[in-house]
Amino acid sequence: MTDEQHPLFELQTEPNPDAELINDAQAELILNVGEGSFSEVKAIQISPGRLSQTISAFANTDGGELYVGIAERQLGGNVKKRDWAGFVNIEAANGHLQAFEKVLPLGKDFQYEFLQCLSKPGLVLHVQVNRTPEIVKATDGIAYLRRGAQSLPQKTSEEIKRLEYAKGVTSFETHPVQASPDVIIDSPVTRDFMEYVVPQADPEAWLRKQSLIVGDKPTVAGLLLFSEEPQAQLPKRCGVKIYRYETREAEGFRDVLTFIPVTIEGDIYDQIRKAVKKTIEITEGIQYLNPERGLENIKYPPEALHEIIANAVIHRDYSIADDIHIRIFDNRIEVQSPGRLPAHVNTSNLYDERFARNGAIVRLLNKFPDPPNRDVGEGLNTARDKMREMGLKDPDYEERDSDLRVIIRHETLASPEMMIMKYLETNETIKNKEARELTYIRDTDRMKRILSSMKAAGEIESAGKGYGGTRYRKKIKEATPEKISDENDLF
Repeated sequence: MTDEQHPLFELQTEPNPDAELINDAQAELILNVGEGSFSEVKAIQISPGRLSQTISAFANTDGGELYVGIAERQLGGNVKKRDWAGFVNIEAANGHLQAFEKVLPLGKDFQYEFLQCLSKPGLVLHVQVNRTPEIVKATDGIAYLRRGAQSLPQKTSEEIKRLEYAKGVTSFETHPVQASPDVIIDSPVTRDFMEYVVPQADPEAWLRKQSLIVGDKPTVAGLLLFSEEPQAQLPKRCGVKIYRYETREAEGFRDVLTFIPVTIEGDIYDQIRKAVKKTIEITEGIQYLNPERGLENIKYPPEALHEIIANAVIHRDYSIADDIHIRIFDNRIEVQSPGRLPAHVNTSNLYDERFARNGAIVRLLNKFPDPPNRDVGEGLNTARDKMREMGLKDPDYEERDSDLRVIIRHETLASPEMMIMKYLETNETIKNKEARELTYIRDTDRMKRILSSMKAAGEIESAGKGYGGTRYRKKIKEATPEKISDENDLF
């Protein structure tokens, strides 16, 4: 249906009070939105049931936006044209909305609005779907996943179980393993733990009480925490491999691989400690050219490496048969952890939201002496803060189809002086406390020296004292008189 064929083509003259009014330019952006992992457009003729499949797919993956009221027509060959051809009125979309609310009740995970452009016919329904903690099924009772521009049905028990693990609805850590419970009952790891942490307890009774032995089988969490070598019972699911590539290229390759990858095994408490130690040892041997001081060894904050590696080991999806991979390049470290972020957590909110995929591991690991997850829920914030304190950029987090990759770059932030001057481009004044928050420098005296040096250099000047100390502003520099030309000097 083209604009000219739409029943409202000549009647769209007054704004609808229940719709969001947009202009022609905004309407054109919607007409040209790309269909892919996060967006889709549909004509109003699409059945509500079919649309619920898209809603399910967005909710079960990373969320997305849906525009209903955009028609497509074939112009010949593979060329298509889109037309704005919305609903005659809001009531005409009731069938679609009812189907949507059966799938995902209206709330924080699903919002909609109607869009109106006075030069175009009808109302376009704009649906925003957020990623949900639980599995969402379409009106046909099937859960869907979004892959590119497709909504793929998840029908088999294996596909549903995989989706449950990915979203954190269930955790593989509770899965019983075909192994003797003696591997954790008689383990030296368990003996040490009982002696120092849970005195006077019978190991088997305590392990059963913690649901680490179910029936006559140890669980995945039990093996990871208390087996001396869980890799024997869980091959390819709980190792850490460390690589060193002598390159700055985007990908590592065999010719620049310095040594055969190091494999770190053992219980996860010991594994975290060994993996962090080995990573620091390798990175400290990398040198770079400092323009002022010559060759220097690269340094990363040990706390940042500890928190990111510990987070990868503790929160990975153990149902995926793969190891954690730590790749050390000349200018960065990449930590690849099996499994996407669970539930509602994504790369935009991971500093603020909390969700433990492996709750038993998180809880019990915190009971070990000097636990690697002492500040539960604050590890990534600590990693970011320590990078900033060393003047390095924040880590990057990248979710891929079946893993999470953290990139720790050896790239410096802008100098404190540059950051202060940038701030003063849009703010009249700055004081010591504000400058410290801006530049991530905690030392008051160090910031005082920086501000004094900038004042002495004529970049800033005092703007008077107020509550909290002296305020500074950009120095207003006097204009220099133009030089008189040699020609004028003759007269």
